Amino acid sequence: MLDAPVLPPPAIVAPAPREASFGRVAGTAPEGTRRVIVRVGERVLADRRLRGRRFTLTVELPPREVTVRVTAVDSVGRRASGTVADVYGLQPGAAPRAVRARLDAALAQEIRTLVSGFRGTSAVYLQDLRTGRGAAWNAAARFPAASTLKLAIAVAVLGRHDGKPSAGSRLHLLLRRMLVESHNESANDLEVWLGGSTGAGSGIVNETMWKLGLTDSLMYGGYLPSPFRKLAGVTPIPIRVEGQPSFGQGKYTSAADLARLFQAVFLAAGGKGPLPQLGVSPSEARHLLWLLAAVGDRGKLGRSLVGPVTLLHKGGWLATSRHDAGLVLWPGGAFVAAVMTWSPGGLGSSADVLAGEIAALGRRRFG
Repeated sequence: MLDAPVLPPPAIVAPAPREASFGRVAGTAPEGTRRVIVRVGERVLADRRLRGRRFTLTVELPPREVTVRVTAVDSVGRRASGTVADVYGLQPGAAPRAVRARLDAALAQEIRTLVSGFRGTSAVYLQDLRTGRGAAWNAAARFPAASTLKLAIAVAVLGRHDGKPSAGSRLHLLLRRMLVESHNESANDLEVWLGGSTGAGSGIVNETMWKLGLTDSLMYGGYLPSPFRKLAGVTPIPIRVEGQPSFGQGKYTSAADLARLFQAVFLAAGGKGPLPQLGVSPSEARHLLWLLAAVGDRGKLGRSLVGPVTLLHKGGWLATSRHDAGLVLWPGGAFVAAVMTWSPGGLGSSADVLAGEIAALGRRRFG
């Protein structure tokens, strides 16, 4: 008696390796498949009957780096599995949606109370990415950008690159070192990749930011070697200058621009917003979120966040400036936060505490 032919593994198209995932699992099962099982480790996330060969389902991935296994089972019990490694799980309830910003007056007062206790110049932007409610303080003021605009370099690079960089490639390693390790030489190398020099590359980064409407930001050369329209009855989040840091020539950005940049990457991960029209595909945006999930330094926005919360962020430091901006996600939603601080005499832990208080405020208010 001949042995039954081996069942081929399912072809998995989502999630993809080296990307963040909001739980979508999709692909094509082999002929004769009757069930599809999705696992992470020994945990079964889904066990569904299948009609036809194509499958698309949403599962709750753990909020961490995981390997997803998809198993096809046919009518006689034969099984075949495929796996996808290097996936960072994000909550389905936090998946990107297009919303219009609108002022939350009570939140604005709470933000003013927090910044009033900070000795120095600060700026805050905070917005719920489910409802659009939010508030800002001094969010149009320009601060020394430090490393925060390295995300803008990454966006410009992926806008000109065809697809996410292959694993282990020079471009992949440069992006990872720039975002995860905040490596200055890697940022300079990526600007050279963009334009042939750091000056020409920074010009391309500026062009990208201005196309996104980030008019209070400027990428100025390289880094030193390391170390919406108003609707009736809706008040927009006011973006003003309450106090302007005094600093010389160099890179600058604002809290509002940083928040909008993160929101643009977040929306692009779902195929929404302006970045897909600038050449950044959903896959590339999810790759950026995967890289941002690996950024350490939970001492600013992340210092007071508790529970099942994921922080995707990029900070920046100078002797006179300490900033952090990013996305905070949990099972029920997401918000964007940007906190910038400056003092001519230097900054201590009070700047980090303020960032933590703002993020904790957003979690309480929106969660």
